[in-house]
Amino acid sequence: MLLAIDCGNTNTVFSIWNGTRFIATWRIATDHKRTADEYFVWLSSLLGLTKTEATVTEAIISSTVPRVVFNLRVLCDRYFGCRPLVVGKLDCKLPVPPRVDQGTTVGPDRLVNTVAGHDRHGGNLIVVDFGTATTFDVVDTDGAYVGGVIAPGVNLSLEALHNAAAALPHIDVAKPDRVIGTNTVACMQSGVYWGYVGLIDGIIGAIRRERDRPMKVIATGGLASLFAQGTTLFQSIEDDLTMHGLVLIHDYNKDTT
Repeated sequence: MLLAIDCGNTNTVFSIWNGTRFIATWRIATDHKRTADEYFVWLSSLLGLTKTEATVTEAIISSTVPRVVFNLRVLCDRYFGCRPLVVGKLDCKLPVPPRVDQGTTVGPDRLVNTVAGHDRHGGNLIVVDFGTATTFDVVDTDGAYVGGVIAPGVNLSLEALHNAAAALPHIDVAKPDRVIGTNTVACMQSGVYWGYVGLIDGIIGAIRRERDRPMKVIATGGLASLFAQGTTLFQSIEDDLTMHGLVLIHDYNKDTT
């Protein structure tokens, strides 16, 4: 079975693919100090709770935190006896290489989302990913990543607001009942929520004008469903987009070996 690992700045997701479907998915806080042994103790405990026998024989990793990759490689080699593919490395091929400025390094998560988005929705696509940063990835007709936009993530903005203004409290991200708040928390929630809806609509509109063609829009990430309530621009919410992309890239590399 395939172990797909998506390591983001905040959380790392582990999923087991049995060739047909994901039979288990687990999430842990990203920590570059966590050792391969610690990963295995945690993983083996969860594997023991699954009702299906899961023997990992292959692995693929996408990581936006380079310092975590070494211990994830050791985990796969020492405990599962396999050499993992790492998205973004030279030995991990993509169906269509990105078309960006020479010398530019594209985040592995953006490459994976591009592959998955094109597989499910075709080209001329915008993928909006609500992660630690909010990213907008533009997928060309043939499936190539051709650039995009990086904006601060919602929680980063909330943290900056709290840190810069001592009188403002920590708040949760939520869709307010009204735009005009009548207390501090309601005012902050409205500003964050509707401010981000305005950012989403504005950036998508600008991309469409610049590309001068119809562009489908899909969203992924933990807050995608929440912000979909405030905009009509998303054709689809894809909770498993990154994991789907990791499976596709792994299969592509097996077929071309």
